[in-house]
Parts: sequence; structure tokens; C-alpha cells
Amino acid sequence: METLWALGVALGVPFSALIEPPAPAVQVIRAGEGPTVHSEHSSYTAVLLSASPPGARRDIYRTRLEPGSVRESEPHIPGTVEHLTVSTGRVKAGPRGEEVVLGPGDYMAFRGDVPHSYEALAPGTSFVLVMQHL
Repeated sequence: METLWALGVALGVPFSALIEPPAPAVQVIRAGEGPTVHSEHSSYTAVLLSASPPGARRDIYRTRLEPGSVRESEPHIPGTVEHLTVSTGRVKAGPRGEEVVLGPGDYMAFRGDVPHSYEALAPGTSFVLVMQHL
């Protein structure tokens, strides 16, 4: 990891650009999966979930949902991408017609500039939501 990091610095390239594969429109990374990098000098490991594009603004929310209703969301401003990582419970989320069921530790990214929804499938569902605006 340190060697790649040093090469990125020398080349003026973000570390994430060296390890992140191209992402589809809806991206899901299940708990325990993803591009993992390991330190050569300690037990530190990191899984890159998403690299911020240049000029992006990100807002971070801690979100709680309970079963029984669906949170329908209208499109946000053009270029919005939503990122979420489930903390507890299970949630069905994503663009209309492309919803995915996620559990603790799972990560998902999808376009937020199209109709989308969130639905808790278990009591006490919580997740971190990052809204990225270009």
C-alpha cells in the first residue's frame, strides 16, 4: 500500500485512482468485499468504497428507518450521486426499478437525480447516507 501511495504522490494521481475499478450506474459492495489494500507495516486495511470526483461537494447524514412505509424521493439536482453504508437492520434502496436489499456493512452508490426510494425491512434500520453534488 505504501509503495502505491508513494507512486500516486510522485505522479500527482490520487491513490484511489490507482486501485478503484470502473463503477456501474448502481454499485453494491457487500460487507467483507471490495478492493482491499493492506499496509506493509501494520495490521491496517482499507476498503475503498468511493473516490470523490474533483469539484464535488458531499453532505453526510446518519439515517434511521422503521418498517411500514417507503421513503420515496424525487430526483435531486442533476449529477447527484447517493452513497449509503448500512449500519444496522436491512434496507431496500435505489433508483425506481433497480432497488437492492442491503444488510449491515453493505455499501451502495446510485444516481440521486432520478426517482429513488428507501424502505426498512427490519426494525432499527440505520445507515450513513452521503449525497454527492457535482
